[in-house]
Amino acid sequence: MNHSNTKDAIKQYMLVTGNYWGFTLTDGALRMLVVLYFHQLGYTPLKIALLFIFYEFFGVITNLVGGWLGARIGLNRTMNIGLFLQIIALLMLTVPTSFLAIPWVMAAQALSGIAKDLNKMSAKSAIKALVKNDSQSTLYKWVAILTGSKNTLKGVGFFLGGLLLNLFGFQEAMWIMLTILSVLLFISLTCLKKDLGKSNNKPKFKEVFSTNRAINLLSAARLFLFASRDVWFVVALPVFLHQQFNWDFWQVGSFIALWIIAYGGVQSIAPLITERRTNSKHSKINDSQFWALFLCLIPAAIAYFLPYSPAVVLIGGLILFGVVFAVNSALHSYLIVSYARTDGTSIDVGFYYMANALGRLVGTLLSGAVFQWWGLEACLYISTIFIAATVLLSIGLSNDRGINLQP
Repeated sequence: MNHSNTKDAIKQYMLVTGNYWGFTLTDGALRMLVVLYFHQLGYTPLKIALLFIFYEFFGVITNLVGGWLGARIGLNRTMNIGLFLQIIALLMLTVPTSFLAIPWVMAAQALSGIAKDLNKMSAKSAIKALVKNDSQSTLYKWVAILTGSKNTLKGVGFFLGGLLLNLFGFQEAMWIMLTILSVLLFISLTCLKKDLGKSNNKPKFKEVFSTNRAINLLSAARLFLFASRDVWFVVALPVFLHQQFNWDFWQVGSFIALWIIAYGGVQSIAPLITERRTNSKHSKINDSQFWALFLCLIPAAIAYFLPYSPAVVLIGGLILFGVVFAVNSALHSYLIVSYARTDGTSIDVGFYYMANALGRLVGTLLSGAVFQWWGLEACLYISTIFIAATVLLSIGLSNDRGINLQP
């Protein structure tokens, strides 16, 4: 890659990253706004969880179809479609409170889920196209930086959501975020490369279902990994903090925001934490097994010790869980981009994040239902079971001799 091409690749990477950052900021704010606002209106934890069903369900569909679409029409177009749909979703939520019935909010969340996963799939897939000639070590670092910085800004978005709700109210917050996204969409339409990530061969729709065993195992592991987080993090944790500790909405939003900011920071430096003399896929698979096993112990320990000192155990456990989960997530994000085909990367990445979205869907539903019926400890024990499944799938990944483990 000559100097001119390198400069152009960096420019496109910065545009993709900036687009992803701005979208994530508003998406995190919207998530916190919906949870806190509808809790304020008297919705039960289960009803709040139901508001996100379509958000997660359509994320599953979007990742499956979006990867194929991105390979056919270009990742720039799928990214811009995602921005446009998020603007429509926010517009739907600007109506007066009396119109915010559950079906209406679920429909808006469905559009938001489609938008978010189109944006994420496009950004993650674009990296392979922009750094495809570099080493595995460089690819790992670029993926970690994008993923980590995104989660840091998602944390800022959580804080922003709680702050906007306190300062302006729900509808006014929607208009503020609409303005931000409209500016982003204009920049993306005018500056992003037109054929970014477009496949040389038009892939058939049946190719969205992966036949690569490594990708299937990684996808299943990702499903359980993110279900293990969201089963206690999405609904149960914010409501628990508000009910048990009597925290105000801005305190809940700020705490969760700081957690996600720190989580994103750890993701960005995950290559330093897992640094080895060799940077092959095989070494990263071994790392993923170790860190998943470590993670498995944490929610069980939090649940067991929670009754003795709730504040200390929950906050301390959350910090440890965040660090270890961040390393796990960064390793998985690298492995899928590394294993994905070069021509039509978005198909494999889309399939993988389809499993990610399905895990979030399962976790979100269980977060509301299990917390309402059995409490936070039960959510944490289910989290432990899900992580154990991730460990077993990771072991299966390294034992499969059919997988290419070359650097």
